[in-house]
Amino acid sequence: MIVPVGQRPFFGRRVVGAAFIMAIFGWGFGFYGPPIFMQAVLERTQWSVGFVSAAVTLHFLFGALVVARLPQLHARFGVPRVTVAGSAALALGVIGWALAREPWQVLLAALISGAGWVTMGAAAVNAVIAPWFVARRPIALATAYNGASIGGVILSPLWAWAIARFGFGVAAVVLGLVMVFVMVVLARSVFAVTPEAIGQHPDGEAMPRGPMRSDDPAAARAGVFLWRDRLFLTLAVGTSLGLFAQAGLIAHLYSVLVTPLGNQGASLAMGLATACAIAGRIVVGRLMPPGTDRRLVSCVCYGVQVAGSLLLLCSAGSHIALLLFGVVLFGSGIGNATSLPPLIAQTEFAKADVQRVVALNVAISQATYALAPAAFGLLRMSLPAGNTGLMFAVAAAIQLAAIGCFFLGRTHSSPVLAQPKTPQGYAR
Repeated sequence: MIVPVGQRPFFGRRVVGAAFIMAIFGWGFGFYGPPIFMQAVLERTQWSVGFVSAAVTLHFLFGALVVARLPQLHARFGVPRVTVAGSAALALGVIGWALAREPWQVLLAALISGAGWVTMGAAAVNAVIAPWFVARRPIALATAYNGASIGGVILSPLWAWAIARFGFGVAAVVLGLVMVFVMVVLARSVFAVTPEAIGQHPDGEAMPRGPMRSDDPAAARAGVFLWRDRLFLTLAVGTSLGLFAQAGLIAHLYSVLVTPLGNQGASLAMGLATACAIAGRIVVGRLMPPGTDRRLVSCVCYGVQVAGSLLLLCSAGSHIALLLFGVVLFGSGIGNATSLPPLIAQTEFAKADVQRVVALNVAISQATYALAPAAFGLLRMSLPAGNTGLMFAVAAAIQLAAIGCFFLGRTHSSPVLAQPKTPQGYAR
């Protein structure tokens, strides 16, 4: 029986589910995996911590270079092919980490894994979701990006268990093959489908909506002009500062929490931060009304994190209630730091520019936050033993600077989702 086009379930829901799964593997392998891989390499080779840490940094920095070109790769080869090729590169790179016997081999593996993971990262998730959602993009992106947090919850302990039980090589091969198989299935059955191909419109509407106010073709920026554009520069710098503070603090938070809470308590506290990140994304995605100034929402989210950082500072590492409340507030903004920038780009840039803006923003911020763990480590080394207060103060100060950047980029007229088209084709 042939189902009329208008009666088919909205395929975009399947796209969100597929993007969620892609994010689980992308972050589970490419973001949360490298610290675990580093430890496994150190135990097997006895290479210096500094060298293997540099390999992890190389993984993220090279990924930043690749993600800047992701829109061009998608345009030339298509999202399905790029995703499958990226998953294969990520699996091959992780296997390289596991089998490396010489220092140059682990550096080569880092280049390959770094190039692969960004094809399943933040810019890739946005590229998959964007054709299917316009007005409902906030909750669609929030749901898909929560796969990133779930990837840390599921795959981090799975990596640790599999490496301890079977060895790094076997774990890398088996989990890598599983990832590639799943990505091939999703690419063929979901990512290859477009709204136009099945006669559907974004958000499942019976008729297409008008464009975003910024979808005027005349508003499109030529490549070089993005670097002179106040909206892009404040978005990129604000995102980079916010993620730098987050990545630096998260990298050291567990070791700080171990002293007052113990190993198990610190693990539970980090799990609490992850749960708050998931909840924060969902709350903002569901409750943010159309037409909301998304930069202002981002400022509020970072403001909550600043409050969390200051509570961690005030806890002096011993006041448990303040410590946990600080973890809750800081954790609640972790997810929105990733999901809000693409939503800001959606309202402030022409449709032709959005994917490029998102990719460049991810590239700049990833290159920045790749250096954060080392920078915060140097800061801790310069402090007296057990005195971590300045680290929380620095994180709060950087997040305040991020708020300033987002605020400076605000326009006097808030962009809104367009209403039905006027005869000229522009939103009323």
